[in-house]
Amino acid sequence: MTIVKKSILLILLIIILDQALKIWVKTHMALSQEHPILGNWFIIHFIENNGMAFGMEIAGKFGKIILSLFRIAAVIGIGWYLLHLIKHKASTGFIFTISIILAGALGNIIDSAFYGMIFSESNDYPPVIADMFPVEGGYSSFLHGQVVDMFYFPVLKGTFPDWIPFRGGDDFIFFRPVFNIADSSITVGVTLILIFQKRFFKK
Repeated sequence: MTIVKKSILLILLIIILDQALKIWVKTHMALSQEHPILGNWFIIHFIENNGMAFGMEIAGKFGKIILSLFRIAAVIGIGWYLLHLIKHKASTGFIFTISIILAGALGNIIDSAFYGMIFSESNDYPPVIADMFPVEGGYSSFLHGQVVDMFYFPVLKGTFPDWIPFRGGDDFIFFRPVFNIADSSITVGVTLILIFQKRFFKK
């Protein structure tokens, strides 16, 4: 199998896993509903956001459009760079790493671009589970969909000591952000580049 086919297969595998889990969560869970997997350390916790990684947001419809257009531009740039690497016979590890990042970026773009049109709205109170392809139409328009997140790892909970400025006495949770497979793919890809940069960038 050629490196091109392997790269495409890797991208498709990540996107399929990402979308399959998101669709299951969206059609089986109400917003903010939880399913503990490993006690209180690993929880499937359904949230939606306008969509940077790990639940961060840019407020408003204008911010949403800007973010969606930025994502599309980033995917085009990453895709071009991946083709450049393949053409110039870069290391297999680096090609796969960029493929992982591209797959993650594509996974979240699918949510932003299409979920508003193909799903009804989810709600937490009263609990409402979304329908896929509802007769009355989706909850939003093209590029205004919400990104589905579900992985929550509140591994460590506690209270900041009183002597810490500004935060003393406040409760904390580590790790607080909720994320998805696409976010994880981007994070893993960037981490691999940092770890193996000397191998990837020999020139």
